[in-house]
Amino acid sequence: MKLQLKKIAAAIALTLAGATAAQAANVTVKVIAFNDFHGQLESPGSLRVNAASATPTVAVGGADFFAGHIARLKAQNPNSVVVSAGDLIGATPLVSALFHDEPTIEAMNLAGLEFNAVGNHEFDEGKDELKRMQSGGCHPTDLDNTCKGLQVGTPYPFAGAKFKFLAANVEETATGKTIFPPYAIKNFGKTRVAFIGMTLKDTPSIVTPSGVAGLEFKDEAATVNALIPKLRARGVEAIVVLIHQGGTVPVTQAADTINGCAGGLAGTPLPPIVSALDDEVDMVISGHTHQAYNCQLANSAGRLIPVTSANSIGRVLSDINLTINDANGEVVSISANNILVDRSHPATTPNAQIAGLVSQYKALATPIANRVIGEITAAMGNASANAAGEIALGDVLADAQLAATAPAGFGEAVAAFMNPGGIRSPGFTFPSSAAGEGDGKVTYGEAFTVQPFGNSLVTLNLTGEQIHIMLEQQFIGCHAGTAPASWNYPASDTSGQPFNRILQVSEGFRYAWSTSGQACDKVDPTSISINGATLDLNASYRITVNNFLADGGDKIYVLAQGNNRLGGAQDVDALEDWFNNPAADADPVASDVQVAPGPQDRIMLLP
Repeated sequence: MKLQLKKIAAAIALTLAGATAAQAANVTVKVIAFNDFHGQLESPGSLRVNAASATPTVAVGGADFFAGHIARLKAQNPNSVVVSAGDLIGATPLVSALFHDEPTIEAMNLAGLEFNAVGNHEFDEGKDELKRMQSGGCHPTDLDNTCKGLQVGTPYPFAGAKFKFLAANVEETATGKTIFPPYAIKNFGKTRVAFIGMTLKDTPSIVTPSGVAGLEFKDEAATVNALIPKLRARGVEAIVVLIHQGGTVPVTQAADTINGCAGGLAGTPLPPIVSALDDEVDMVISGHTHQAYNCQLANSAGRLIPVTSANSIGRVLSDINLTINDANGEVVSISANNILVDRSHPATTPNAQIAGLVSQYKALATPIANRVIGEITAAMGNASANAAGEIALGDVLADAQLAATAPAGFGEAVAAFMNPGGIRSPGFTFPSSAAGEGDGKVTYGEAFTVQPFGNSLVTLNLTGEQIHIMLEQQFIGCHAGTAPASWNYPASDTSGQPFNRILQVSEGFRYAWSTSGQACDKVDPTSISINGATLDLNASYRITVNNFLADGGDKIYVLAQGNNRLGGAQDVDALEDWFNNPAADADPVASDVQVAPGPQDRIMLLP
């Protein structure tokens, strides 16, 4: 009997020892993730606490507090890594954009970012400039606004990113090699975690095509799956995908909704990608849609995996814990929690070095930013589209572009068109900013924030028929499978617009579109008029767009066929000139034009 009891006791001891060893073998890795920072070095304002109420709100963001929250999270676990799902730069405020986003790269170096999956906006200034962001060096042409290290306390010349850009699905067509490494592996003792970086497949259609010439953007899921055997061969079992593509949730973005997944992202591009991923992928960190969500989506094996996104412009961070079996490298469990970058958090200390960096760059940019260029009589935002898709601010920008290119020798344009995606928040607010310029005053900094891409104007010839095609290409449903063959849609575009992209039009241009019209047939050509005359489909017209649209951006492909091109001023300069042109308004005030939002009656909507 005693012998038997000893055997039982020994067995229990072995079992307990085995359980303890198994627990000891588990390693927890903290992944601190974000997306769509867009160079928001200063606080973007506040976020609601409760989606059901506009108040109270929490002041959020700012690169100093952003880095402070990262440091607080990293202090909780020595096994930590900081990652981004793209659009770190591009479409940035003046304090970053004026210096070609060098300030954002330097701030992220100080914040401890390690891996950034390249987004579409990283290509805004072209692939060569993006490579400079990684490797360093001064801007090749704008020597006045680059390499400011001696003035702001950073390395001189500009040292580039200390973190790695990743882009597994972006290849140089000439070589077949990826423009940046496809993945990175970080070791935590014996435990290895791979991060695969994926760029938005549709990038060529939403950035200036010339900036991505010679590059091929491949399918996201297929690219990830092809890398799995390579990672397994390197002994990696824990795999995280950083992808610049996302979904949306039908709720207000607020503190009480940032961890939700209302609707399961249904009808958005991300779930089909996740559903095609190899079962070896453990989680997906996403971006692009500027949403905060914390989801569980099915992969190709039907297994639910975590899929997160952290809003945008530094307002939210994703705090993710991967529990990994250190013996075999497999992920045991994952917990994820989106948190606000709360500027009043009692346990968070803002990063003083980054605060100083931003302050120095702001001092260099302030004289330019605070210069008053015009006046308005009421606010003009970018979210005030009417049922037809017309935005008062969009009309103003199109009018400014027409005014800059209508005179003889400058283009002789008769109409101008502005893409809605190029009109950035918040638009023109009426109250004075903290700079004290006065109510109703529009500063250069505000104008730059509305149009931050540095696009130049292009005037070109289109036939009346091509103008009609241009309008049809704005709408969902018109693509290679539905358009007439003569429209020369790219055979690869079988989906068309993801949503209606209504071009904003200049004064004198009128047309009507029907919500019930069939794909590629929503606009009656007889409804189109220029300066009161019905459009002649066979005549040639001079029209103005920005260089992004002129190359066929936003899937307005017909614009790439325009000929007799003439380059013009930058869009923000055209806007400043328009504000200072008395002919732009009947009631000029001093040297500036006082502009009131006019009636939005250039685009008409039919049943």
